[in-house]
Amino acid sequence: MRVRDHTCDCQAVFYELCQSGGLRFIRRTSRKDGRRMVVEESPWVIAAEADILWRRLLEGRAR
Repeated sequence: MRVRDHTCDCQAVFYELCQSGGLRFIRRTSRKDGRRMVVEESPWVIAAEADILWRRLLEGRAR
């Protein structure tokens, strides 16, 4: 698995666009209580679908 792109980890919540083989997913990491980390991942999808979601996320339009 490799990280193709990411947002700044200086925020309480940050994102990584990850890839393995031909599939991609988005990882969301949240800092809780200043120390505990909560990591969530989107479903693994083909690169084109993940790229659309990534772009929407960066534009503030993801749901």
